[in-house]
Amino acid sequence: MTGSGARTGREGLVRALVTDGTLTEDWVPAFRAVPREAFVPDVVWPGTASGARQDPAVDRRTDPTAWRDAVYRDVPLTFQWDDGAHQGPSQGTVPSSSVSMPHMVAGMLADLDVADGMRVLDIGTGAGWNAGLLAWRLGDEHVVTVEVDPDLAQAARQRLAAQGLHPHCVTGDGAAGHPGGAPYDRVIATFSVTDVPAAWLEQTVPGGLIVVPWGTEYGGEAVARLTVTPGGTAEGRFTRSSTFMRMCSQRGVRPPFDAYLHGRPWPADGRRSTTTLSPAHTGGWIEQFVIGLQVPRVFWRSERYDDGTYTLWLHDPTDTRCWASADWEPGRARYDVVQAGPRSLWDEVEAAWRWWDARGRPGFTRFGLTVDATGQHPWLDTPDHPLDMPRSS
Repeated sequence: MTGSGARTGREGLVRALVTDGTLTEDWVPAFRAVPREAFVPDVVWPGTASGARQDPAVDRRTDPTAWRDAVYRDVPLTFQWDDGAHQGPSQGTVPSSSVSMPHMVAGMLADLDVADGMRVLDIGTGAGWNAGLLAWRLGDEHVVTVEVDPDLAQAARQRLAAQGLHPHCVTGDGAAGHPGGAPYDRVIATFSVTDVPAAWLEQTVPGGLIVVPWGTEYGGEAVARLTVTPGGTAEGRFTRSSTFMRMCSQRGVRPPFDAYLHGRPWPADGRRSTTTLSPAHTGGWIEQFVIGLQVPRVFWRSERYDDGTYTLWLHDPTDTRCWASADWEPGRARYDVVQAGPRSLWDEVEAAWRWWDARGRPGFTRFGLTVDATGQHPWLDTPDHPLDMPRSS
């Protein structure tokens, strides 16, 4: 989507989303009736399409033109940092709530495949735009929306009411769903998870759908569209790449960098080797997703140097004995690797990448997910092709 949001406005946004095939005709009236600008706070930090960073703050009170331009661009708009602990126009440490980018909102609502009379549980109210679109389309009485932050929940209620919309707004932990309104025909979440909560499956009717951004601990994320079975499991494909903030209760705890060397200078007790796989080739969003699907309990950091080189660090968050480093330098055919601990983390990451490469580098939509009482089970193409890569002990 190109051009100035201030020039295109609401109708221009709708036309652009219809033209690129994201906004389906059944949702066009809702997008025209429920304007994004009515749900955007005064101060926002516009993001990028990739979700990788935020631009400086834009304030409607001091620069209404720039604010409106941001509202009608196809980017996410962060409006809260650090669960509300951060205040002021500077960026905080971790973005914790945003108005999702329009093409993602439209795409996920299309995935939801609603019909008149269905009951929908919207988890992660945020500013309230998604709940507003659902309430306009289906009717207030058919929509329950849940927000964990009391201040955000109250502000969303006020924005919705100002538009004549009154879905049932609940303040609570989205992981628990809302059993008081169950059962639901559809469940949609506007944050990402690494584990689909069991409560969502329990509160969804057999044959109902759950649409949720699902990401790995390593990185990478995509929207899962899961059908709930009579036996209480859920299964389905990933429909599109996504970049959402992680559910509060599923944010990983990562030890500090210094915890892994235990006060010793690098390479400490690490095992030296080399690899022909460039560390740079593991850093794309789909690459991170594929690695994360097959390599448990690993996260990465990068350490960049003034000469343009960098080190990719791999860490096991549950065992500070386990780490690896891979050095990237331009023009190299082989790259230096050091690994420590009972796991060989670089070997695991490289094996996962080569597994993906050998299969023609499949994209997000060739992968799927089965959720049952034993956990989350990703697969390639069909459920009878689970990802069964060998793992280090």
